Amino acid sequence: MTTGLHPGGTPQDPPPTGNQPLPRQAPIGHGPLPADNRPRSSVITARAAASFEPVGRSVATARSFVRDTLQGWGFADIVDDAVVLTSELVTNAVVHAGTAADVLCLRSDDGVRIEVADHYPEREIPLQGAAITMSSPDREGGRGLQLCAALASRWGVDYTPTQKLVWFQLDLPARPVGTRAAGPSLPAALLPLADGRVRVAVVQIDRTGSIASWNEDAEELFGYAAEQVTGKPLTDLAAWPHTPGTSTGIAEALRLSRWEGSYGIRGADGRVSPVYASHLRVRDTGGEPSTVCLLVRDHERAVLQTPLRGPAPDAASTPDGQNTDPFEVFIGSPAPDDLDGLLQRTVERARDMLDGDSAFLLLATDDETELEVRASTGLPSARQRFARVPVEAGPGRYGSARMPAVHEDLQAVPGAVPLLSGTGMRSVVTVPLKVEGRLTGSLGVAAEGPNKYSNEEALRLQFAADRIALAVESARLGELERLRRGSLSFLVEASDLLAGTLDRDQTLALMAQMTVPTLATWCAVYTIADQASDPYLSYVLHEDEELIDGIKSLLSKIAPPDPVPTPGARVWAAPAEAAHQAALRTSMRSLGLGEPTRRVSSGIGPTLATASAVGGETVVLPLVARNRVIGMLTLGKPTDEHFRQEILELAEDLSRRAALALDNARLYSERTAISQSLQRSLLPPDLPHIEGVEVEVIYRAAGEGNEVGGDFYDLFPIRDGVYGFAIGDVCGTGPEAAAVTGLARHALRLLAREGFGGPAVLERLNSAILDEGARSRFLTLLYGELWPQEDGSAKLKVVCAGHPLPLRLRQDGTVEPAAEPQPLLGVMDDLELYEQTVTLDPGDVLLCVTDGVTERREGTRMLGDDGLTDVLTTCTGLTAGAVAARIMRAVERFASDAPSDDMAILAMRVPGLQKD
Repeated sequence: MTTGLHPGGTPQDPPPTGNQPLPRQAPIGHGPLPADNRPRSSVITARAAASFEPVGRSVATARSFVRDTLQGWGFADIVDDAVVLTSELVTNAVVHAGTAADVLCLRSDDGVRIEVADHYPEREIPLQGAAITMSSPDREGGRGLQLCAALASRWGVDYTPTQKLVWFQLDLPARPVGTRAAGPSLPAALLPLADGRVRVAVVQIDRTGSIASWNEDAEELFGYAAEQVTGKPLTDLAAWPHTPGTSTGIAEALRLSRWEGSYGIRGADGRVSPVYASHLRVRDTGGEPSTVCLLVRDHERAVLQTPLRGPAPDAASTPDGQNTDPFEVFIGSPAPDDLDGLLQRTVERARDMLDGDSAFLLLATDDETELEVRASTGLPSARQRFARVPVEAGPGRYGSARMPAVHEDLQAVPGAVPLLSGTGMRSVVTVPLKVEGRLTGSLGVAAEGPNKYSNEEALRLQFAADRIALAVESARLGELERLRRGSLSFLVEASDLLAGTLDRDQTLALMAQMTVPTLATWCAVYTIADQASDPYLSYVLHEDEELIDGIKSLLSKIAPPDPVPTPGARVWAAPAEAAHQAALRTSMRSLGLGEPTRRVSSGIGPTLATASAVGGETVVLPLVARNRVIGMLTLGKPTDEHFRQEILELAEDLSRRAALALDNARLYSERTAISQSLQRSLLPPDLPHIEGVEVEVIYRAAGEGNEVGGDFYDLFPIRDGVYGFAIGDVCGTGPEAAAVTGLARHALRLLAREGFGGPAVLERLNSAILDEGARSRFLTLLYGELWPQEDGSAKLKVVCAGHPLPLRLRQDGTVEPAAEPQPLLGVMDDLELYEQTVTLDPGDVLLCVTDGVTERREGTRMLGDDGLTDVLTTCTGLTAGAVAARIMRAVERFASDAPSDDMAILAMRVPGLQKD
């Protein structure tokens, strides 16, 4: 599908594609084609175009395109008719005609015109004449035109040699100026509750998503002064901008023309305030877009929530004057996509209908073994959302939620309705919600007095439940679908984040941050080092940072959960019990009761806050990787809150991904430690102090995490007054080259200390390298022996086997090679090498480097031997350390990219004798 949006422009008709429309004679017995009587003076204020391929799925895509376009234009009144007509016409094009379909939406002041064109103009269509009726609605052919005639204000068909175009016009319904649709009038007892003063926060968001204005009600609701939040993104204050189950995040909602919905704002005190928001996209006179957000407390949503479109019947009577049950008025107007609002209004209307003191509605789980509390009114907070009860609570008819039940007095049958235990309710009536014979939920109304309900009330409630069951199931399935889509997005994002790090601590932090507050109010991660170790509390996070220390202290005082590998979440009651006991002891001490304690108490406030934070349901999910439990992920809710099954399933999926990421981080850390230990073993120990000679070495291995590569150096005593030195380069980099590095360095030391001269040492090393077979590698090596002299000079014997020649810097600034090139090692069996003698006078410097220095590149430029000589010329009078540092700085500055080859620099300088 290809789409295009066109801004409004000057009044004009849509240009024809191809040639101008050609007249077509009507067949005998048919009247003329309908004329396009759309006023030519209508101003086209916006266009939206899309093309759809000739495949079946294009019909659904076209429906979505038209729906989104008209809703974005604010034409919600005519969206349904437009979608129906577009669906039929696009079906004719892509299914029956078998061609691509072009859809064009034109907005004007009085309505919208939609054109659907295909590319099969020879196809005959049924035409409506004055005396001939159109074909049966059950026929596929021509049904789209029948619908146009029935629903559209105007319609027509145009033909060109290249396409057939069917258009229809839908006019906006006439409304009095300044009015909008409203709900039915309700008695005062049925009006929604609100605080004494309703505060409406008005927040304006600029095109970047940052807060541009913040009114006094916003300050009062959330605790921030305007200067504290101006310029900050609204998403920084949002507590759950991408909650699973919410199809549109806040960032996306701010870009829509209109949007209403719920989310959370984190206040200045760190607490999250659920709000209901209404967004309106506007632009100023300069054309700069912004979004005006109106926010109220979530329980006051009726202040902002847009009433349903269309006339509503009077709440108390029908047009013929007969009384109407208020529940029947309600069930005709629930929003299809607002499950929580639908359920809450259902229990409130059910309670009022039967004059009860409380009501509750439960939805069945997928396996229909349990019922989950989704809405209640008049019950304590412990009976709130997501608590679960079994479908079959006991034997007999009244023990099953699948049948209506009336309990005249619950005191006579304690525990008959577990949800009402301890609430003071005496009589209750419950009825099932069923769709096509399948249990989808249960609706109940209870009263404090006995003998309040009979079979008559059960029949009335069952009738109402039958009316609402399909709407509830439809909304529930819609919520599940949105939750699944959100869950998939959440898991994809979580997988990307977890795969992006191999650091253990960062992985633990990511696990916690992804679960709080999206899945839980707080979480704790326990890790297990090995099978013999106990679980260790590694990370704790709460959505209120001030409570983290209290939860961490509480969890550290109780035994960790058992590392059971059984998949799935299991309830862990220990934190809630420990928090309750701690709060009880603190309260008693504050009242002067109980045993005194010498420990300094943190006060009753933090203790009670911690108890409230962990007083709800706590679940543990094992972190299993490679058939081993490596930790546990603990999720918790505050007092009286429970987890939904969908959230637990999502948490289980996350725990599997997190466990693998955590184990990968552990393995990476272990292997990195092993690698670094082995690499450090290949480096020479501390350089020996040589009397009368300054020595400095700089070594850089290429590649992240490498400490040793293909380049190597060494300086070691051979015997009294004699020192061996070497600098070499193995072909390649990384661990394979480092292995040859270790062989060469250790062989040099052993052979030199056995009394062999330089040529003999290198010849035997050459044989050892060749003996490695397929693992052997070429090796360039500069080896020498150093004799410091009493006159302040130093005598050197060097052999340069294929290595860059050492450079000698004299005191007068001249630079010259200090050796001649000879064959490299690891290529030929028989080598004839010789050594050369060099004398370093006081003040002279001998510089030895590997080819990573001379072959440093920037584009086509290379430092080379001449560049190195030029840098060394400027080092007259410097110490050995200063010479090496200047060479390294020159190499680093020569190119901006990171070095791709190992580098080693060995500088030796003879400072001369000190005079008294």
